[in-house]
Amino acid sequence: MPWIDWYNSLAKPSWTPTPATIGMIWQILYPIILVSFGFVFVQAIRKKVPWLVTLPFAINLVANLIFTPIQFGMRNLPLASVDILIVWSTIIWMMVAVWPHYRWVAVAQVPYFVWVSIATVLQLSITAMNR
Repeated sequence: MPWIDWYNSLAKPSWTPTPATIGMIWQILYPIILVSFGFVFVQAIRKKVPWLVTLPFAINLVANLIFTPIQFGMRNLPLASVDILIVWSTIIWMMVAVWPHYRWVAVAQVPYFVWVSIATVLQLSITAMNR
């Protein structure tokens, strides 16, 4: 069954955004992520921030990238829920870690954090509704 048919067959909260809306939100967020994450990694290469500051960014990037294969490839709702909790918690960690060095990078994560907070509640709800 194609992923969209599988996704549409799941029980979801009434407030679930459409796949098109979710895609549009990510089209806005990915450039913010690219610029801010790229900046932090370049600053670490230039030794302007400790490499430890990049750790939550790296974990977040990996967790973000593997969400789609877990959710729609493996169709593993519980594992996708764990993954999105990692994404959510590392955003907080990123903001705290980078704040003393580059506050604008921390502030730039606010839209990402807001969306992932909503997406986390959605994912946990979908997981609970489809046990």
